[in-house]
Amino acid sequence: MAFPQAKNESNLDKAIATGSDWDAVILIAPDHQHLNNLSLKETIDAHERIDARVGNQCMLLIASGIAGGRLVYAPTGELERGFDDVRRISDAAKKAIVMARDAGARNPLMLVSGLPQNEDYAHALEVAYLGACQALWQPLEAREALGEDEIEPLQSIGLYAKGQLDMRWLESVEAGRRLARDLCGTEPERMAPPRFADYCEQAFSGSKVKVEVISDDAQLRRDYPLLHAVGRCSVHVPRHQPRVIRLEYTGEGEIQQNLFFAGKGITYDTGGADLKTDGHMAGMSRDKGGAAAVAGFMQCLARYQPKGLRVVAEIGAVRNSIGSDAFVADEIITSHAGVRVRIGNTDAEGRLVLADLLSHLREEAKDALDPTLFSVATLTGHAARTYGPYTAYVENGAASAHQCSDKLSKIGDIWGDPGEVSRSRREDFDFVRPRTKADDVLSSNNGPSATTARGHQFPMAFLSIASGLLHHDRNTDQPLPYVHVDIAGSGVEAGDWQHDSPTGAPVVALAARYMGMS
Repeated sequence: MAFPQAKNESNLDKAIATGSDWDAVILIAPDHQHLNNLSLKETIDAHERIDARVGNQCMLLIASGIAGGRLVYAPTGELERGFDDVRRISDAAKKAIVMARDAGARNPLMLVSGLPQNEDYAHALEVAYLGACQALWQPLEAREALGEDEIEPLQSIGLYAKGQLDMRWLESVEAGRRLARDLCGTEPERMAPPRFADYCEQAFSGSKVKVEVISDDAQLRRDYPLLHAVGRCSVHVPRHQPRVIRLEYTGEGEIQQNLFFAGKGITYDTGGADLKTDGHMAGMSRDKGGAAAVAGFMQCLARYQPKGLRVVAEIGAVRNSIGSDAFVADEIITSHAGVRVRIGNTDAEGRLVLADLLSHLREEAKDALDPTLFSVATLTGHAARTYGPYTAYVENGAASAHQCSDKLSKIGDIWGDPGEVSRSRREDFDFVRPRTKADDVLSSNNGPSATTARGHQFPMAFLSIASGLLHHDRNTDQPLPYVHVDIAGSGVEAGDWQHDSPTGAPVVALAARYMGMS
């Protein structure tokens, strides 16, 4: 998985001079009036006198005295208004790196200047690098067909900083995001469940992350009954058969904290018997974004190897197919936790997969030191409608008491991977209550989540009940903090599931929170 290597550069005058190791300079700044470096300022001033666009939009400037003869000036616009944040740096970096690449640069130097001196922009340079890598990423199928060097030609990106950056941390995070983008953004045959599992095994081969793949149909039917029901119609097609992928990282030293992740990996979602219509099936190969993000975070851990931390993940890679053996609404299926689930809508399949995964993780978390559980999924259109491009964190009472989501949201803002905290309420639990004694919980209503009141909150209530986590909330003898993470709005750029690049959200926020940057 090649991506431009990040290199620390601390001598600006030497780095930007003709004949240095760099072949272009990228300047990201709100303006250029503050610049102390005469080479940069004089180059920009000269172009500004003949082109009014300079300082108003990203531009490539001819710079005879600067490395590579190229200066890409990417203005950010204002940064100090109450609604501005570090993503303005990321947005500028995306435009600038594409311009530098298209101009022929292969080893550009990037510097960020003139920023507000506050915590919000403390990691602006690192965010710029991550934004640049996001813009340069090309889908796995393209790289396999055309060659990585052909379509991703950049070799390195220099980062000018007066102090030292933790380059190993930064590259570990980008490796994780790249894995997440590859798994999420790849078409449904290339990343069908068995091949999804294969890709994980290859990615973690020889690393500190142990991989176990469950493929036996009888075992899946017995131990993951809700998950198996979702994949039931795909079982007769070998290349579509479901998989559970278990990933485990154990850091060196005494374990101080345990994290448990369930990832929704619907490799294609037809909607099942409640078939998606009116063109809404396009892009449903990306309904595996939650599982992809979980695997991506595990790759961060594998690369950076933080001490004192243990992380266990279970990924459900399943195809929700349509056919004669598809599960249907009104079925009652008993979950791994022994909860009788009445199916309300087969297009609400992701929560079924997650419930069984969470139930298994719950059993481990009960005996673990300082545990926190997460489910990560592209779950509801309602989350995207409510929060747009922001990750939705919906937590139980135990997680709220620990401020789990608040901490993730705060650090996500600083690192350009923002989220919104969404509370679980009594109405959510009432919404999925059983209507008869035949079942214990309703999986969903039969309408679109986007037009259902509290459409992204009530699934967390279902997950708590169906997984058995309801018995481990803050009012119990053994509380387990649990956060449901809905990335339906944040998982792809601009929210276009079919065409835009996956973002890898919330990999950066998780890495910053649990890998030493909080």
